[in-house]
Amino acid sequence: MLTAAIYIPAAFAEIGGCFCFWAWMRLGRSALVLVPGCLSLIVFAWLLTFSPADNAGRAYAIYGGVYIVASLIWSWLMEGLPPDRWDIGGATICLVGAAIILLAPRG
Repeated sequence: MLTAAIYIPAAFAEIGGCFCFWAWMRLGRSALVLVPGCLSLIVFAWLLTFSPADNAGRAYAIYGGVYIVASLIWSWLMEGLPPDRWDIGGATICLVGAAIILLAPRG
C-alpha cells in the first residue's frame, strides 16, 4: 500500500509537469505554465525517493508500470480519449511486470 501511496501521486505529478511543457510548446499556452510544471516535476522527483525499492534503477522500473496506467487515465480524464482494449491489455502487462520486479524474492 505504501508503494501505491508513493507511485500514484508521483506519476500524476510527473504527467502534470510534463503536460505543462506540452501545453506551452504544442498548445500555445503562456510560458507561465512552466512554473507549476517545474514545481510539479520537483514534487515527482522528491516522491520517488521514498520508493521501497533497494536501488534507483528498480524504483524507476517499478514506477514505469504505474506511469503507463496513470498516463492512460490522464489521457481519458484530461484529454477525453478513453483507453481501448489494447491500451488496457498493454497497461496490465506493464503492471504485472512492475509487480514482479517489486515483489521478487531477493537474497
